Amino acid sequence: MNGSVSEWLAKADGDFEVAQLVLGTGHRPNYDAVCFHCQQCIEKTLKAVLIHKGTNPPRIHDLVVLSDQVKGLESRWNPADKELRFLSQGANLFRYPGETANKEKAEVSLTICTRIRKMLLILIDPTHA
Repeated sequence: MNGSVSEWLAKADGDFEVAQLVLGTGHRPNYDAVCFHCQQCIEKTLKAVLIHKGTNPPRIHDLVVLSDQVKGLESRWNPADKELRFLSQGANLFRYPGETANKEKAEVSLTICTRIRKMLLILIDPTHA
């Protein structure tokens, strides 16, 4: 694994850990932050896969577009776009006033993030299975 892939994965792991910690806090968890960090984790992991496959990732945040690029390089990659769109809410919908995530959305975000993250890590290193 090259250095750039490792750096992207380290950043993604940080987002994953923050999402887990915030959701697990017993005192007023910030559900918006959980959703945001879940989206960030998958975005950065998708970009790590693209780099691993020899492609420079675009400077975008759309998980479906990034996923489609991975699909073009890796036949084993076939996530549900519906789940990627759900995670994308964390980067867009809940970051600003007007919409707020609740506990259920935060829990679903972390569940989806955990599953998709594992699928992506297998594309980089099959020993993650």
